[in-house]
This record gives sequence, structure tokens and C-alpha cells, in this order.
Amino acid sequence: MVCCLALTLAVILIEHVYGRPPLHPLPMKDGCYMVSPELKLFRVEGEAIILSFPKFIRVLAVRNIGTPDSKYFITKDDGVGDVAYDGEGRVQHHNKQLWFLPAQPSDSGEYVCTYRNETYCVTGRMSLHVYESSSVDMKKLSYPIPAIVGERLTFKCPYLSDFNKTDSLIEWYKGSSLTTIQLGLEGSFSQDKGNLVIPAVKESHAGLYTCQLKVPINDQEYKVSRVFLLRVRDLAIPTSTTVPDPSTTSNPGLINKSSYSTVHTPVIQPPVIVSPLNGTIYESLHGSGLEMFCKVFTGCQMANSTVVTWLVNGQSVELSYLDERALQGGRRVTRVSEGCQIELRLVVIAMTEEDVMTELKCVTQNQGGGQEVVTQLKLEDSTFTWLVVAVVAVSCFLTVVSVFLYVLLKPYRKKKMDYFLARQNSTF
Repeated sequence: MVCCLALTLAVILIEHVYGRPPLHPLPMKDGCYMVSPELKLFRVEGEAIILSFPKFIRVLAVRNIGTPDSKYFITKDDGVGDVAYDGEGRVQHHNKQLWFLPAQPSDSGEYVCTYRNETYCVTGRMSLHVYESSSVDMKKLSYPIPAIVGERLTFKCPYLSDFNKTDSLIEWYKGSSLTTIQLGLEGSFSQDKGNLVIPAVKESHAGLYTCQLKVPINDQEYKVSRVFLLRVRDLAIPTSTTVPDPSTTSNPGLINKSSYSTVHTPVIQPPVIVSPLNGTIYESLHGSGLEMFCKVFTGCQMANSTVVTWLVNGQSVELSYLDERALQGGRRVTRVSEGCQIELRLVVIAMTEEDVMTELKCVTQNQGGGQEVVTQLKLEDSTFTWLVVAVVAVSCFLTVVSVFLYVLLKPYRKKKMDYFLARQNSTF
């Protein structure tokens, strides 16, 4: 009993220390476990859409449910009855994906992906909204991107991993009228491996950007596009200024030295990153989840205007290679002594070899200035973990053997002691 308890505590300790959180139970409905809904998709008609369910697939992988040959069913819940799809026609079902070649406004709705075997039934949901091209508001399709005047910004055309694409075929446009961006014009824009690069952001760069390409599917070409809305902020620090005081003279043209008054603008303190520390390395086992928090201290009056964000290899989480395996959010502001603390969470669903030495930055900025802290991801060597388990298991085994031998030899020792005492008594 003691051995089992010690082994259980060791496993729990390893899970929490080395980044493997306990699996939370999933809610159940109509006999099926329900995965939390996927992010909503907003697209425009006439383009190819591949509907996948990354959260759903991750839940199955983490719980070791399903095999490469497992069957998945994707249906559309239209409120009357589920509509199933096959592998032919305009809408095609391919294993864990649904292809729209091309999409139409009538494709808008709720889609359900189901995995079922003799033991488990798991479902995932996703909402899709397809706009008509003649009435679409580009801002509704856009991914918001914040930027600061002077910073270097790299746009990556996201959510294209399901398509067979070539980076050189990605074209970039600015504005809702799809005006082609002139690369290299006055050093404003350049392109690197299909990414749009702005070496130094200006206020004039704010606005809508579209990346567009044609992808081959079933020997045909289909258009695919993504839209960004770039918001630019100028965080110049205000300083004290000296201005003439018109109340001291009736003639503005006759202003002497004594008629000046000084207007003092309060000095805004820059935010300070409390956690993590610069150079922190986050370690986790392969396939395990990892949760990180960026904690920033600032004045409470500046809390709402203080920007806090995570960057992956210098890019926003949504535009990085981690976009399908990482979630950023849960911003929380709490009042502490002499100020407020802002907390922003970053969750990596499952670590892989691809994440080794990935650079994560916590960046914060307000009108008083900014700060950034650089951290790294690293895969934990499972050898030490299993060594700990092995040591605990061997200790438990030796304890059980010792107790067994003690119980086994105790009657023999008692009998031998009685015989020795009897001999002494007879001799005496």
C-alpha cells in the first residue's frame, strides 16, 4: 500500500514539474465526449477552403485515442438533420478534413467531426461563415496586427499548411481595392520567402493587407487569400514644454520673458516585466503541454493602454509556425501594492522536436517606454524522468522484499531463542 502510494506521488510530481499536466475530463453529450469548439472561420466565396479540426485532433493524440487508419465522420448541423459528405463533388470529405472546391455562401454553418469506436465517441465543432464577394466587409475577414512606429514587422500568410503551396507564388496587396504592393519602393516593403517585410513601420503603413495565391488541388487551381488589418501606434514620450501664457498680456505680439508659463506633463513610467526572467528556458516532455505566464507591473492608470504580447521567433503567435499548437489569451489585470499587474498566458498544446530552441519573447509597451524578455523552449530528456520512476519502483520493491523476509524469518528466530533459554535453565 505504501509502495503504490509512493509511486503514484512520484508520477504526479513528475507530471507537474516536467510540464505534463493532468488530463481534464471532457464533457459528455448524447454518449459522446465533446471537445471545446474550434476558432470560427470567416472566408469569402469562390476560394478553396480546407476545414480541419486541430483541437479535436490534439485531444485524440494526447489521450492516445485512434490510429492512422481510424475513420472520422464530418457532418453539417443545419438544425434539421446532419448532412454527411463523401469524397467527390464540390464538397469533399477526406479523412479528418472537409474540402470546399470552391466555397459558396450556402456552406456557412456549424460542422461536426466525430470519431467513434467500440470504446470511445468524441466530437469536435467548428463554425464557418462564407461571405458573398460583392458585399463582404474586408475588416470582418482580417486578422488584427498591432505595431509600433519604427519597429520591423514581418507578415506571414497564415493557415496555409493544409495546401500545397509555393512561397514564391504568394502575392501581396494593400487596401480593400487590392492594389499591388511595389516591393523595394523607398525601402518601405520587401519580401522574404513569401513573407512581407516592413523594415521600419510608419503611421502611413496602417490599413488592410491581403496575401493571395493559387493552389493546385485535383489538377485544378483555386484561389486562396488571407487579410490583415495593421494598426500602428506612435508611442513618443511626451515631455515638459514651455508655452506663452496669454492671460499675462493683452497683446500677444508683446510677450516678454516673464509672460511664459511652464506646463508640466506627468512623466509616465515604462512597464516592467516581473516574470519570466530574461534567459528563462521552459522545458517539457515530448507530446506534453506547457503553460507560461508573462507578468507585467505598471501604473493602474496606464494598465488599459499597456500592450502585452508574446512573440514566437519575432512573430506574433497567430503568424508563427506555432499558430495551430499555441493559444495566447486570458489577459488579466489585478491591483497590487503601488500599481497593477497585467498577466497574459501562452499555452503550447503539445511539444515536438520542431520546438527545440524556439525563441519566445514577452513584449510590453506603453507611452512611457517598453521592455522585452527573451526565453526559449526545450524538450526535456525523458531519461531522467524514467530514472526517477525506476528508483522509486526499486525502493518499493526492496521495501516489500524486506517486509516479506522479516515476516518469514520471525517465527524461526523466536523458536531458536526459546531453545537457547531452555538449555540455560536446565544447566542451572
